Amino acid sequence: MAIAEWRQQLANGEVSARELTDLHLARIDAVDSSVHAFLEVTAERARADADRIDEARRSGEDLPPLAGIPLGIKDNLCTKGVRTTCSSRMLEQFVPPYESTVTDRLWTSGAVLLGKTNLDEFAMGGSTETSAFGATANPWNPEHVPGGSSGGSAAAVAAGECLASIGSDTGGSIRQPASFCGVVGLKPTYGRVSRYGLVAFASSLDQVGPFTSSVADAAELLQVMAGADPRDSTCLNVPVPDYTAGLAAPIKGLRVGLVTECFDQDGLDPQVKASVLAAADQLKSLGAELVDVSCPRFNDGIATYYVIAPSEASANLARYDGVKYGYRAGDATSLAAMTARSRAEGFGSEVQRRILIGTYALSAGYVDAYYKKAQQVRTLIRRDFDVAFQSVDVLLTPTAPSTAFRNGAHADDPLAMYLADLLTIPANLAGLPAISVPCGFDAGGLPIGVQLIGNVLQEPRLLQVAHQYEQAAEVMRSRPQAALVPA
Repeated sequence: MAIAEWRQQLANGEVSARELTDLHLARIDAVDSSVHAFLEVTAERARADADRIDEARRSGEDLPPLAGIPLGIKDNLCTKGVRTTCSSRMLEQFVPPYESTVTDRLWTSGAVLLGKTNLDEFAMGGSTETSAFGATANPWNPEHVPGGSSGGSAAAVAAGECLASIGSDTGGSIRQPASFCGVVGLKPTYGRVSRYGLVAFASSLDQVGPFTSSVADAAELLQVMAGADPRDSTCLNVPVPDYTAGLAAPIKGLRVGLVTECFDQDGLDPQVKASVLAAADQLKSLGAELVDVSCPRFNDGIATYYVIAPSEASANLARYDGVKYGYRAGDATSLAAMTARSRAEGFGSEVQRRILIGTYALSAGYVDAYYKKAQQVRTLIRRDFDVAFQSVDVLLTPTAPSTAFRNGAHADDPLAMYLADLLTIPANLAGLPAISVPCGFDAGGLPIGVQLIGNVLQEPRLLQVAHQYEQAAEVMRSRPQAALVPA
């Protein structure tokens, strides 16, 4: 059920917050040994928080909007008193002394923390296989990946282990796993949600967002998370609209742009293409006008991203030197040796690869040729979007070129792994909001997602279109039986 339905049952006394929490903790016990969505389950804290909410309700107190709603949190968001590892040996024992803004707002709104979810190490990966603590499985077929880097958060929702979860998106790390796992994944406008307490990967690209089972739930969570934060200088100081108010408004007359560069690629799975085009036709049947739109540099996004993101990662991860916190190698004979060994032993191979790429791109003699040039192309990509939004209200593309690939399929081919984010990266480079909504299944029963991209701060319009499609298509209501997903 949607969060609003559970909230009504909680208000009516049909279920207690403790019962709802225990229901999901039991589900975690039943299936997470196969899924491995959670790195740590905070059962004692969750039950205590639920009991406090039930007592407040019995006392007649006015409760906040998410009171009693159990969530999973990606393990790169700092949670005070609860380990935040980023799925890395480097931070394996790190317990933050402070709370991230996003999680603080969620707890203030009454949400219950079930635990911290698995991810690719430091959010670097597209399959959740680079986690130092083991890979996560796709609940629809455990032989396939859940996507990444927020694969644990997506899988937890898909497997019914929590009502919703929170992830982060640097180049598609919410939308791609949402597509692979058949859930809704929303990346807000850059700066719409505070990054304070989010362990940085690429600071000009990272953005926090929700995974949910419906668009309406995504709107509810964004309502709580969004807003200015003086602790994050990149957070926008603009009013937060009511994201749920316009969901039911008809979309007749809205113009939906199909980005032609996304549908003319050799690597696009024919089943994905057919399902996404069927989703576009569904919007047309609701009164939207379909328009072919060209974004000429859309496919240049991936090359641009893999200069900018590693460069920023190289700078952000320089702080992990074994001195103040994090993993420290023993028996070193000098400060330089200790730092080198700490980083070599604490970081996994994918993190090391991206640090090396970024350090090279920023080095003297190469920074103008690579990093500066990538930033110039980034500006051109943003201008392409600006031109497109002069003629359309939202853009439509596939979320990913394929459905979830098999475990280990790209283990020895980093480039193939990077290409899984081909269609999601441009929105991050331009700072635009985007959402992935389930739109079908392939012949093997694996989910397919359609991506909708909006203009800056146009989340209300984006959520409206996504909700109207979701209600009309009813894709997940007629889904096939999955290995670990309840019927």
